[in-house]
Amino acid sequence: MIVLSVGMPRAGSGWHYNIIHDLMDVAGYDDAREIREKFHLQSILTEVNVNIGVLSLRRLGMVMIPALLGRNFVLKAHAGPTLWSRTLAALGLLRIVYIYRDPRDAMLSAYEYGRRTAERGRPNFFAQFDTFEKTLDFMSDYIEIWEAWMNEKRVLTTRYENLLMDYDAEIEKLLAYLKLDPADDAIQGVVENYRPGKADAGQQGLHFFKGKIGRYAEKYTNDQQAQMRERFGTALQKMGYEI
Repeated sequence: MIVLSVGMPRAGSGWHYNIIHDLMDVAGYDDAREIREKFHLQSILTEVNVNIGVLSLRRLGMVMIPALLGRNFVLKAHAGPTLWSRTLAALGLLRIVYIYRDPRDAMLSAYEYGRRTAERGRPNFFAQFDTFEKTLDFMSDYIEIWEAWMNEKRVLTTRYENLLMDYDAEIEKLLAYLKLDPADDAIQGVVENYRPGKADAGQQGLHFFKGKIGRYAEKYTNDQQAQMRERFGTALQKMGYEI
């Protein structure tokens, strides 16, 4: 069995992945980083967060080899669903959890994160989004991916804002979906370890910098907000965010 933790970029996906990874770890799952090395999957899984990238037949086929050999592990992704991910989920070989966020806050986070890495002389993927327009186009692609995941039948979806503001209720849904015992002490230990308030104490793995809800309204101009409403309006309504 593979658990796939998918997320909109800068939507708490690192936090979500680490929660799921550690929950499954105490439940007896294998460490995906060890699977990556032992089965020579370096070409398709990233080193730090074992991101599989596109959910293609080739990539999913390669990671299914250790899964079919009885190894259970958690992978991360930002890509949209495919025929192959849908098929494996239907066969019970892939369990998928998806997290998203108000795209206006997500694109602001992507822009600021990219600027910070560039200023420190260690530019990362997000450093290329150095203008509002580039970031808007980037996030537009993930609106389409969000729509695709929301149409999937066997996927547990959650909003970053809900996980942040109503952590216990969202964790209850997650534990039920993953078939984990909420009364287990080890499970509860992980749940408490990743509780949002721990970020203030410098808890590792939460991947927060600011993580605040609605910051876009403070940082973007009226004209920029109008452009976001025009581009994201229909999706924002479906997501349940104020326009």
